[in-house]
Amino acid sequence: MRKNLIWGLSLLLIAGMASCKSSQSAYKAAYEKAQEKKIEEPAPTPAPVVEQPVATTPSTTAPVREQSERLNVVDANGASLNAYNVIVGSFRQRLNAQSLCERLREDGYPAILAQNAEGWYRVVACSFDNRPAAVQAREALQAKYPQFTDAWFLINK
Repeated sequence: MRKNLIWGLSLLLIAGMASCKSSQSAYKAAYEKAQEKKIEEPAPTPAPVVEQPVATTPSTTAPVREQSERLNVVDANGASLNAYNVIVGSFRQRLNAQSLCERLREDGYPAILAQNAEGWYRVVACSFDNRPAAVQAREALQAKYPQFTDAWFLINK
């Protein structure tokens, strides 16, 4: 008798658990309701954009990150590493670094792909023997590409 009771309770428990799962029709109904609500709400009107002149300050006033490390050239495409290098990207994945390097080359920069001892791929936009030329190139690069505001100098050992 006790066995039958345990089996009966087990079957009821399994049947109860099976009936608790959500059905696909419930998901579909909720999705359609959300879509109707989305359509009914009017799109917000964008605020008018007022352009104001941006005051530019020379980047020599802001501290520029400098780092010194040994680089191994992976893909130079005829260019060479000098003492001061303008780095525009550091990547763990070679494919990402290569993509940025190729975009810079298409725009006429002598971009170099290099790798440091920790395995980071550095995208060198341009390389110079002296710091003033590197600073000038960095500022020109930042003026042309606003996304490179964090470009920094790598001093090649």
